[in-house]
Amino acid sequence: MFALERQKRITELLKETGAVSVSKLAVDLKVTEETIRRDLEKLEKQELLLRTHGGAVPIDNGNQELSLEKRKNQNIEAKMKLAKEAVKFISSGDAIFIDASTTAFYLAKELKNFKNITVVTNSLRVLAELDGNFDIKLISVGGMMSQNSSFVGSIAENNIKENYFVNKMFFSSRGITTAGILESNEQECCLKQSMMKNSTDKFYICDKAKIGRVGFVKLADFEDINTIITEKDALSQEFVDTLNELKVDIVEV
Repeated sequence: MFALERQKRITELLKETGAVSVSKLAVDLKVTEETIRRDLEKLEKQELLLRTHGGAVPIDNGNQELSLEKRKNQNIEAKMKLAKEAVKFISSGDAIFIDASTTAFYLAKELKNFKNITVVTNSLRVLAELDGNFDIKLISVGGMMSQNSSFVGSIAENNIKENYFVNKMFFSSRGITTAGILESNEQECCLKQSMMKNSTDKFYICDKAKIGRVGFVKLADFEDINTIITEKDALSQEFVDTLNELKVDIVEV
């Protein structure tokens, strides 16, 4: 089987199962695990999947139009850079919320060497990435699994509201405008709002592609967050002035 055929088969299996492992792919496709890892790396660069510890998950299981739009606007290099900056705000002993955004997934990848922290998440990708790290207490909020590989719905929201209180939350969204922080999905929005209510410090992470991008529903006002982590010179002066007035810390990388 040629490399292109093999990679096509990997993406097909990913759509069928929702997750794939390196070891099983190597057996099924009759190649070495190293070959599979190279395939997954190439497919991730094409923004067809997200690599996890020992395998991969889809970038988006939603409708094709939305998935293609997200892929076009994916800014993986920037998200990785922002994630490296965001983890500087995490310390031993912290309990944190991580949402199900692709931006937050890259944050999870930076947590592998952390110890004595608690991560509460609604993201299947984050759970898969951190699975096996016994120095991190990993908690799933449970609930209904959405097409975007995230737990949503009333069970997840009530579990957060009643059981989990953290000192830091790291999240992203569809985009931000002068109207505030916006989301494209109502269920994801409600879930994140539940997290925000039960966290002390809220860190919003956004690359340039999200700035000025509208969303279907309003997630939060700027005064609801403590810190925004974004790319250098991404924010207009109007945004900067508004955030400064509201005493929101701006971190540019």
